[in-house]
Order: sequence, then C-alpha cells, then structure tokens
Amino acid sequence: MLDTERTARIGFGEAVYCAGKSAAQIRDILQAAADAPLLLTRLDLPKFEALPDTVKAGLDYDPLSRTAWQGEPAPLRPRRQVAIVTAGTSDLPVAREASRTLRFSGHGATEIADVGVAGLWRLLRRVDELRAHPIVIVVAGMDAALPSVVAGLLPGLIVGVPTSVGYGVATGGRAGLDAMLASCAPGLSVVNIDNGYGAACVALRALLALLALDAGQDGRED
Repeated sequence: MLDTERTARIGFGEAVYCAGKSAAQIRDILQAAADAPLLLTRLDLPKFEALPDTVKAGLDYDPLSRTAWQGEPAPLRPRRQVAIVTAGTSDLPVAREASRTLRFSGHGATEIADVGVAGLWRLLRRVDELRAHPIVIVVAGMDAALPSVVAGLLPGLIVGVPTSVGYGVATGGRAGLDAMLASCAPGLSVVNIDNGYGAACVALRALLALLALDAGQDGRED
C-alpha cells in the first residue's frame, strides 16, 4: 500500500526499498503508482534488468547508487545547499544514493570525493568551498574519522554516514559507526551503516525547516 499522503505530512515522498522484493513485486508497486513520481532504493542491476521492458523504459536508473525513479523528479532549486563528501572512492555508491535522493526531491548537491584523513591536505583545500553549504553529508568507511574532522571545521549541520568499506574489524561498518557515535566533535549527526538515503532525509528535513524559517521571516512585520 503506497503512502500517497507522505509528502503532505512531512514534505517529501515515499521511497520503495527494493532489497528483499522480487522483480514481480517491484513491477506491481510501480504499476500501482500509476506513473506518479516514485523513488526506488537498493535496486540491484540484475533485478532492474529482470523488470519488463515497458517498466524499465519509465525509470531513470543509476547502477552506481542502485536507485531509480519513476516519473519526473521535483523541479531543481537553483542553489545547492548540501555538500556530500566521501573519504574514498569506495564510498561513492552510498554518497550517490544520498545525492540521488536529494535530486528526486528537487535539491542538487555538490559532490567532493576522495578527501579522507590519510591525506588531510585534500580536505583542507576544500574547506572554504564546503563552508558555503549549510548542510554537509560525510560518507566514510574504515575508521570513519572524516566526519569528526569535518564537524570540527565547519559550522553547519554535519551528517555522518558510516560505510561497510574496510579491512578486518572495519568490515561491515560497525567500527565506523561506533567511531562516529563516540565522536568528540559536538553536534555530529549519525545515520545507520551505508544509509545514504537516510542521510539525505535528514538533510531534507533541515532544508524544509530552513524554508519554513525563511517564509516566516518574510511574512513578519517589523
């Protein structure tokens, strides 16, 4: 049963989590949506290819992020208020899931890849660029130190996303998640392992709050 009233309640629409669903179930969900805009996450390439050609033709599919959308996304707002930073290239699938989720809701994102703490100079030379964004999503695996560093350098909302990238005890992302939760950088927000979609939803809620605040200030008498 599609949650057709979610946008009215919280400001952005429903997403269909495709992991654990068959191609036939996904087909039925898309047909039930009747061409209404719909975001799909964790849609692996083999499952996408198993969909009927008529269904695939109506999807904008990105294999890197394993996301797709049916119908037209929301109109793109002119200002990019969100930056998405990755520690390494291996973190890009999760980062792109966040980026695609934002784009579906009408928000572009500035993507900055491969600026992990092993070469800290790579991040430091982008700090001024990042400071222009009120929201920064930081995606990192292994020890996941990057979100703490970014949160210590920038004033805006910082959303940490641990990934399952790494060796040994880092594999699976629990070491990164624990490191972010234990961060001494004040105010760092953290979502679940590999949850680029969830990080984007945090950003969307913040953006909606900013828009509401701006609307209130515009309507306030001096």
